[in-house]
Amino acid sequence: MRDGPDIALIGSLIGDPARANMLTALMSGKALTASELAAEAGITAQTASSHLGKLANAGLVDQRKQGRHRYYVLSDDDVGQALESLMGLAAKKGHLRVRTGPNDPALRKARVCYDHLAGDLGVRIYDSLLSQSHVVPADDGSIRLTESGDAFLQSFGINPAQSSRSRRPQCRSCLDWSERRYHLAGSTGHAIYLRLLELGWAQRLEASRVIQFSSSSEKNLLAQFPILNG
Repeated sequence: MRDGPDIALIGSLIGDPARANMLTALMSGKALTASELAAEAGITAQTASSHLGKLANAGLVDQRKQGRHRYYVLSDDDVGQALESLMGLAAKKGHLRVRTGPNDPALRKARVCYDHLAGDLGVRIYDSLLSQSHVVPADDGSIRLTESGDAFLQSFGINPAQSSRSRRPQCRSCLDWSERRYHLAGSTGHAIYLRLLELGWAQRLEASRVIQFSSSSEKNLLAQFPILNG
């Protein structure tokens, strides 16, 4: 056996249709019970528990207890980013679900990706920050917040110093499955998403990953995050 990361193990865990459906459901960022995840996957609760045990043992999901209930969440944003990238790869190669629902255009417009904004408006925010050099690519392939970006976030009501104390990366790019371009993840992406909710510009649809913006709120977002031509 060759040395190195065991991508076959991770691939086999994600590749099972039932487990893939459960992991996709957890991309909403909400903690869900085994019964709720079983319903998402169309399997029995007993089978779901077996699948969740395998995912937990591999470090892809975490279990949290509250009273008599046990909830499951993605273990971290690395898992969420990997899933979003796989969705992008599947879409790029033409491997799409045959049936689309009424929420499909809304998901492409704006949705939650684990704990940050994705879709067309999520990509818009990332492109705006890049065009204004508020974030810039680093030598290691990551992205970093600049001084102007720090000042911009403070003017938008976000404390960058607080997010920088997190153990997760302050800024990272996440490949958007519907736009096939990048949106902003990391602690800064999360902080912007929370700020949009706090301002009332964005609203989360119940039992969905869809994030809704009114026409006026979308105009506010586009004005706040302009794209400057070079």
